[in-house]
Amino acid sequence: MKFTDSPVIDLKIKDKTLSLQQDNGSFHVGTSVWPCSLVLSKFLDRWTPQSTNLTTTTPNPYSTLLSFQNRRAIELGTGCGVTGMALYLLGLTDIVLTDIHPVMPALKHNLKRNKQVLGKMLKTAILYWSNVDQINGVSPAFDFVIAADVVYIEESVGPLVKAMEMLVKDDGVVLLGYQVRSPEADKLFWEICGEVFVIEKVPKEDLHPEYCYEETDVFIFKKKKKNL
Repeated sequence: MKFTDSPVIDLKIKDKTLSLQQDNGSFHVGTSVWPCSLVLSKFLDRWTPQSTNLTTTTPNPYSTLLSFQNRRAIELGTGCGVTGMALYLLGLTDIVLTDIHPVMPALKHNLKRNKQVLGKMLKTAILYWSNVDQINGVSPAFDFVIAADVVYIEESVGPLVKAMEMLVKDDGVVLLGYQVRSPEADKLFWEICGEVFVIEKVPKEDLHPEYCYEETDVFIFKKKKKNL
């Protein structure tokens, strides 16, 4: 189910507002704005140290995790580009937004639509999770791998987790906005992720109070240490 049938979604990040154009008539899920991307973006907006939304008296448990200076990031299944653009506004300036070829027109349209807010066109790349050449082509490894609402087809789960593993640094993190879309895909995803990553679920009270839904969560993945 789509989050909204409205063709345009506005999202305030810091003191700026992103305007996302949806294509609700498209056959591709990536041309709609999904709730997990909003939940993840506003979680980052709440806790990123540079954010103006934090008062100096609020302790920040994510200040080290969300330190973006000299860090690189990649977003998988970026769709309309919500979270990638939000991260750029929050100070993560070295970021590449990726998706499959049919979604690129919607992504590039939204990047152009928000160019004045962003101040530039962000980097994009076509990336199919099973394509090792495309993964190597974006020059891994990254400090941050970002993904929101990407687990909904069982067949894509294995390639997705493998891509995450290949793209993230050994000491990097995966930031995931998540909602169950398919019981079969959900079960397989957590089984495979449990073999590769240490998984931390962000407490509901740490999500942005206006973007906190019962069915939507944010997770932090870190690579398990390999036994030598």
